[in-house]
Amino acid sequence: MTESAVVWFRRDLRVRDQPTFLAAADAAPCALALFVLDPALLGPSGAARRTYLFRSLRALDAALGGRLLVVRGDPADVVPRVAAGCGAATVHVAADFGPYGRRRDEAVEKSLADDGRALVRTGSPYAVAPGRVRKADGTPFRVYSPFRRAWTDHGWRGPADTDASTVRWLHPQAGDGIPDDDAVDAVLPEAGEEAALRRWHAFLDDGVQDYGSDRNRPDRDRTSRLSVHLKYGEIHPRTLLADLASRRSESAGTFRNEIAWREFYADVLLHRPDSARRNHDRAFDALPLASGAAARDRFAAWCAGRTGFPIVDAGMRQLRAQAWMHNRVRMIVASFLVKDLHLPWQWGARHFMGLLVDGDLASNQHGWQWTAGSGTDPAPYFRVFNPVTQGERFDPDGEYVRRFVPELRDVPGKAVHQPWRLPDGVPRGYPEPIVDHAAERQEALARYQQVTQARG
Repeated sequence: MTESAVVWFRRDLRVRDQPTFLAAADAAPCALALFVLDPALLGPSGAARRTYLFRSLRALDAALGGRLLVVRGDPADVVPRVAAGCGAATVHVAADFGPYGRRRDEAVEKSLADDGRALVRTGSPYAVAPGRVRKADGTPFRVYSPFRRAWTDHGWRGPADTDASTVRWLHPQAGDGIPDDDAVDAVLPEAGEEAALRRWHAFLDDGVQDYGSDRNRPDRDRTSRLSVHLKYGEIHPRTLLADLASRRSESAGTFRNEIAWREFYADVLLHRPDSARRNHDRAFDALPLASGAAARDRFAAWCAGRTGFPIVDAGMRQLRAQAWMHNRVRMIVASFLVKDLHLPWQWGARHFMGLLVDGDLASNQHGWQWTAGSGTDPAPYFRVFNPVTQGERFDPDGEYVRRFVPELRDVPGKAVHQPWRLPDGVPRGYPEPIVDHAAERQEALARYQQVTQARG
């Protein structure tokens, strides 16, 4: 049997800028392309992410000339079996730094080693691998700004020069195949590497120059919409950073900083895997939270976009309609959940992860903790977003609200943000506000004082 290697795809569903291809080509004259449908990941992913994954796999399979082997099962069983079947001495992956991914890879590595084979890690889904950037004393950063400076100073490699022809791919035996799409009500973006590159080049041509001023405006489609492509590795941040290198504008710098936020949160999760589920700042365990039937009813109203606060409801309805939400609105709806409704950030984070097509554990959980005040580098606890003023500031003509809240489509201008003040009252079918924001802001501040007291 001809000596071969295995390239095991995970969060790197592309053929360009693939260091694993170069490592595999150096290790053996040919390689088998593999993707494992892992039930431990598919189950909690939600229909939107599963469907997007399947579409992205179809695009990758086409780029590889129909030679992607897709097998369902526990990777600790599947990967060694596939490697043995094709006579591969090495299995090549981009390193995974998430809590589950690290445990999975350790199990696969042990199973391979027991059979005299090796798991070879080359690169990662990040420009700078989590854990690489540290303070002078060797400890991890807890605050974003110094991390960003150290991350920038550290720098990153340029994109790897690869394509589908970099490796001579084996024709696989029959696997389980790529599943059919799940039933999804949301309109999903086009999947695959080519779609990612088109989106990126369009943003470079007609978006990045105004990103600094427009990125907080949900009424304008002026964000990059690259989060889902980065989630699945259809494009690598190295590619983005290389293309941004010659751009010195403030807006280009702002976009580069957003990439740094993504890498910072991955670094935080590496060092504190417990923070995916628990408060990073354990003093917030003392924060009193709402509970009981009334709390569950308010949570249900928030999930359904029926809070009576239009910018909040528009965001929650956009989430269902597009499996995505504008980042500014993510902060507004998160603040409303934790500071107006006094509910656990974990409830909101779990709801987001169930629906978001771009749901990323590190970014989602720590974004929620930033808003809740319990994370590393948090927003000050006394920052409580006013949903009315946030709507008036970032959706000044009400276009975003009217797009997603049909009950308010006949309300002109910024009056849409306070429908309870209309001469005829709230339009038919739209709810009255479920809370008094001013009163709940004071309640939130009182509750957060207990966290301060808990710190002593």
